[in-house]
Amino acid sequence: MAGASKGEHRIGLLNGFAAYGAWGLVPLYWPLLKPAGAVEVLAHRMAWSLLFVIAALLCVRRWAWLGELLRQPRRLALIAVAAAVITVNWGVYIWAVNSGHVVEASLGYFINPLVTIAMGVLLLKERLRPVQWAAVATGFAAVVILTIGYGRPPWISLCLAFSFATYGLVKKKVALGGIESLAAETAILFLPALGYLLWLTAQGRSTFTTEGVGHGALLASTGIVTALPLVCFGAAAIRVPLSTLGLLQYLTPVFQFLLGILYFHEAMPPERWAGFALVWVALLLLTGNALHTARGQRKAAAVPAAPVEAPGAKSPDQASLEA
Repeated sequence: MAGASKGEHRIGLLNGFAAYGAWGLVPLYWPLLKPAGAVEVLAHRMAWSLLFVIAALLCVRRWAWLGELLRQPRRLALIAVAAAVITVNWGVYIWAVNSGHVVEASLGYFINPLVTIAMGVLLLKERLRPVQWAAVATGFAAVVILTIGYGRPPWISLCLAFSFATYGLVKKKVALGGIESLAAETAILFLPALGYLLWLTAQGRSTFTTEGVGHGALLASTGIVTALPLVCFGAAAIRVPLSTLGLLQYLTPVFQFLLGILYFHEAMPPERWAGFALVWVALLLLTGNALHTARGQRKAAAVPAAPVEAPGAKSPDQASLEA
């Protein structure tokens, strides 16, 4: 059993690395889709993702959730909100990468945990520990420094962080599996995306059929690029602890950041380094606190609960004295 458990954990880790690694390396993919614009790429991503996910659901034969979902208008409304928010996130990210803002996009995913915590306080009235308050305050200071450095607020980073944090909050309330949720969201987005692509074709501005077979294949592959990491993430989430997933998630912005500097050669003046350094300090505080809390919970779970005596029952010592 122990060997099987270790094997499952190893499979989970590999899937986690695959998911977060793919999300981190995807900035290499979007430029390949030029001369397609960000909106055209986004529409293809919506349309082809649905087809890929339907194929995956046909393979695993998981359809019971669909009938249940259709009978719950509130959950459907939440999925529509999630679809709208992830559309913003995807669109801004594609535009940012193809416009030379990979480093700023990576910052959005670095500060996403801080934004998630802030939203928990503001919207869910959650209470923070002092270390978490310190992390949020450090993150806010970083945004101020980066605003001074850029000469403007880091809008791309903030938009990505807030849209993804909102998406996570809505997904938590919907409580659907990764593939199922993506299927529902892309089903809502499919007709608007298809309509836009048909309109683009009618206007003679579509690149899908005018830039060669290779370009068309790359646009169609956006469905695989979107759905496959999510499948890997789902496989990881059921096999490794949340604390491990919390550490693995930083692979994505780290890869994006390194690509932005080393591959795309984006500028990093001293004030940006200072802002990023403060963000990393905040994340270290959060990660250390999360690991400490998880360790304490594991220790508490390992301590056996004291036996509860029935009313009027005598302890062994009392019984021996009376005997």
